[in-house]
Amino acid sequence: MITASTALVHHVCSVPFSRSIRFCSFTVTCSGKVPLSSSSVTRASHVDPRVLLGMSESELQQLAVDLGQQNYRGKQLHHLLYQRKVKEIQDFSQLPLAFRNDLEGAGWRVGRSPTYRTVTAADGTVKLLLKLQDNRLIETVGIPVGDEKGSMRLTACVSSQVGCPLRCSFCATGKGGYSRNLQRHEIVEQVLAIEETFQHRVTNVVFMGMGEPMLNLKAVLEAHRCLNKDVQIGQRMITISTVGVPNTVKRLAAYKLQSTLAFSLHAPTQKLRETIVPSAKSYPLDAIMRDCKDYFLETSRRVSFEYALLAGVNDKLEHALELAELLHKWGRGYHVNLIPFNPIEGSDYQRPHKKAVQAFAAALESRKINVSIRQTRGMDASAACGQLRNEFQKSPLLTNSDSEKPQPDVQVAC
Repeated sequence: MITASTALVHHVCSVPFSRSIRFCSFTVTCSGKVPLSSSSVTRASHVDPRVLLGMSESELQQLAVDLGQQNYRGKQLHHLLYQRKVKEIQDFSQLPLAFRNDLEGAGWRVGRSPTYRTVTAADGTVKLLLKLQDNRLIETVGIPVGDEKGSMRLTACVSSQVGCPLRCSFCATGKGGYSRNLQRHEIVEQVLAIEETFQHRVTNVVFMGMGEPMLNLKAVLEAHRCLNKDVQIGQRMITISTVGVPNTVKRLAAYKLQSTLAFSLHAPTQKLRETIVPSAKSYPLDAIMRDCKDYFLETSRRVSFEYALLAGVNDKLEHALELAELLHKWGRGYHVNLIPFNPIEGSDYQRPHKKAVQAFAAALESRKINVSIRQTRGMDASAACGQLRNEFQKSPLLTNSDSEKPQPDVQVAC
């Protein structure tokens, strides 16, 4: 998944779990054997309509009226959810007790999940494991980046699914299995959890955590609206990443968002791409490039291409030249974000040497391709791109057991 601005692209996700719980990893862009037409990929189990988080101000006003209150109570609800970030209805102290009781009596809840575990890397990157209502765990990453003026950009790398069904060969998330799509509030709450952890406003959001956003596009777009309108993060500070799902780029383009589309390419030819991204067989490279060109024409927003560099596989000079030729064939102004492979357990891939990465970038630049090299963040906490994974993606935590209790925070040294 990819970048919300060229600068943002340089620091996106990573974070594996601790040995005791198998805190493994997140992905550059998920993929694998994809039952793209299967309902198992798009199902969103236990959809709960009575969750306040994710609702707009007008929806909250209507809810207040429906429960016999004046509509300004809905504005208060909106403030409590998105400005005060209150987690429990009974803590809405600005609201009358009767209204709070009516909300709970009607089955409403805020929709915030507890943090099951926190892992902090030496570079300040933090990976959170959130325990959802069905006892499954998802991982989200906070990436702080300071500048010379003393201000901080805080990027939230958010998940869109519990696990991932695509099984990209270089990505840990797919190896951990897939359970379901996330609901909109389960996406939005990741950003709020990062803000709470850092005590700082999230400035950028990248849909590059666990899962393939395009397989959960409805909830992703609903969460995008909420993050933009209610949490007030600018659209250009949000990036939606995809490894490629047929027909979804066209659907996304129709919304004319000003957010960045990051496409995980990883290979300059169809044959090579199929060896790295199994789902590529259902979405040929020419079709991808045509859709990306049309996306630019529809939105006027440049597509960013993610390219995970795998030593000896797709990182040779000839691959760089083929990639430049491919991009020139389909237009001008594309940006390529190179991502040196982040090691994951059970993979034979190797991280390329720094010289090989620089040579690949130089070859693209010499062909007038805009290129950046992503700075690896959080690798020691398994929070880097492609490293997100945990053993409870496929099966939930056991109930009424010690494993259900929040685990202590872990500091990871280099």
